[in-house]
Amino acid sequence: MGFTHYLRAVERFRAEGGAVETGFLPFQVAPDAPTDGEPLREVHRRVFGPAAEERTAEFTAVAARSGLDVRFDRAVFVNTRPAHDLIARAAAQGAGERAVALLFDAYFTEGRNVADPAVLRDVAARSGVDADADTGVAADFRATAELGVRAVPLFLFEDGSSVSGAQSPDAFLAALRRVPASR
Repeated sequence: MGFTHYLRAVERFRAEGGAVETGFLPFQVAPDAPTDGEPLREVHRRVFGPAAEERTAEFTAVAARSGLDVRFDRAVFVNTRPAHDLIARAAAQGAGERAVALLFDAYFTEGRNVADPAVLRDVAARSGVDADADTGVAADFRATAELGVRAVPLFLFEDGSSVSGAQSPDAFLAALRRVPASR
């Protein structure tokens, strides 16, 4: 939801004549997650216990109010390292925003395994990324760790400010307008 709100703000900012270049720093919530995946619903039950259904229903309702179709009943909990490698490749080819949006759709709405090479090739093709290009680009988790990032979403701006969480598009737009270098 945070990334969707960010993209809405970016679209408005660009329509005002502003320029934004979005970079991506990789962060894995669960770096030990399996690549073959398991139903996210089961993970939520282990983590949140009896409150799992209520918590996911609340988030789903909030997301729906933002126009997002979040389907935790379909989502596959999986190791996201391969998806981060695709994001790095997409960003290097100027398609990072599109690829990330499609990966979120694949994960949260379509219930696809975003570690599956076939899914990643499909997302790459739909975002205009040459998935076979040997760019030598891969996700570099060191920069994120050096910044001390411990949770997502976190949006860092060139002026040193940040926005965390799923803020409103207006909050992101205000942050973009405060950064002189982004105009």
